[in-house]
Amino acid sequence: MSTATATGLGTGNWAIDRVHSHVGFAVKHMVVSTFRGRFEEYDGALSVGEDEAPHLEGRVAVDSIAVADENLAAHLSSPEFFDSERYPEIRFTSSAVRVGEGGEIEVEGDLQIKDRTRRVLARGNLSGPHVDVAGNERLGVQLETSVDRREYGLEWNAPLPQGGFALDNEVKLDVQLELVHEA
Repeated sequence: MSTATATGLGTGNWAIDRVHSHVGFAVKHMVVSTFRGRFEEYDGALSVGEDEAPHLEGRVAVDSIAVADENLAAHLSSPEFFDSERYPEIRFTSSAVRVGEGGEIEVEGDLQIKDRTRRVLARGNLSGPHVDVAGNERLGVQLETSVDRREYGLEWNAPLPQGGFALDNEVKLDVQLELVHEA
């Protein structure tokens, strides 16, 4: 894998198009199904410098969590989970962005949830750049990784009567970004 400049991205900043992007998560629930949620408020950018490594960073507003039940959303914002009053944001800052010849991408960096920061490695695909109908350059970045929620202080759980727990500890993070090149 190489740096992004070697793939023809050019230099400059790429801003997230929030209308066409998604930041979500999935976790096994009650041992039998996968529960999914997403965040509605987020921002970030990909910066590609001429003589420096590409850099991806992002921020998520915890209280923008979107799930089908408002009581569950309140529980997830409570001190038992994200404690959004004390820790209103989730942050990511890359330390390395590697792009393969076929569009494979690896992004390594620091994920901060609450007061805990851990190194993560996300893998996925890069699409583009392509020019849209208005003449803007667009780039697609799809990334996935899994984290152990307990490493970030998200430890609430409940034992089930026949064994197992209400929530699995492994959480899959899914980020689908459509980025627009800023002139």
